[in-house]
Amino acid sequence: MTRIAYYPGSFDPMTNGHLDVLNQALTLADEVVIGIGVHPGKVPMFSFEERAELIKSTTSGMDTTISVRPFNGLVVDAASDAGASILIRGVRDGTDLDYEMQMSGMNGTMRPEVTTVLLPAKPNTRHITATLVRQIAKMGGDVSPFVPDAVNTALKSKLSS
Repeated sequence: MTRIAYYPGSFDPMTNGHLDVLNQALTLADEVVIGIGVHPGKVPMFSFEERAELIKSTTSGMDTTISVRPFNGLVVDAASDAGASILIRGVRDGTDLDYEMQMSGMNGTMRPEVTTVLLPAKPNTRHITATLVRQIAKMGGDVSPFVPDAVNTALKSKLSS
């Protein structure tokens, strides 16, 4: 039986922190579906298509099956729709843990067949957030320590136009 994990987020943009959690998820599942949240009320820096392409180019050398798809409803429903039995959530600190524990309980009640797995960020990526990456990039700072090369190039291109 193929173990499918669902890893949701905005990935606007994908960071080294996201890659850290993704690499951990790949040890747990045969396939990882990356769900990119698409919300009509939010205006992301990168479109869904741009984010999907950045993820694909960043993960192209990995040996495991990774796919990308959008979602706009409940994460647990998107995970179930993707055929996943594992819902991956990254945890950076105690605040994340408290929130994710509540969400895990709610999701487990709604979809008991989907198990939430909390993966702690490694110390060298724990401080990275996509929000901070966007802010630093918009102010002309160097974000290369925080994002894959393809994302760094895309940020520079996006902000120079």
